[in-house]
Amino acid sequence: MVAVIKVAGQQYKVEKDQTLFVPHLSGNAGDKVALEVLLVDADGKLNVGSGTVNAEIVDHVKGDTVIAYKQKRRKGFHKKKGHRTAYTKIKVTSIA
Repeated sequence: MVAVIKVAGQQYKVEKDQTLFVPHLSGNAGDKVALEVLLVDADGKLNVGSGTVNAEIVDHVKGDTVIAYKQKRRKGFHKKKGHRTAYTKIKVTSIA
C-alpha cells in the first residue's frame, strides 16, 4: 500500500514503516501525528483525498549549512551569511 501525503506544501510518496525527513513539525520525539493524505493506492485501487496516514516523530535534526554570499566587485563590499534548515525525522506507522 502506497500513499501520497502533503507536509508543509511538499508532497511525499510513502509506504508503511518508511522513515523520511520532512520540514520541521511541532511536537516531541515519540509523539504521534496525522498527515494530510492526497492519494492512497491499495493494490491498484486508487482513493483520492480519503484515507489516513499516521506517523511517529523520531527526532528533530538540522540540515547542512547553506552559505549565502554577496559581493560587489571593486567596491570592497561583501556579505556572508549562513543557515541550517530544521527537519523532522518521522516514521510512517500505518496507512488506512
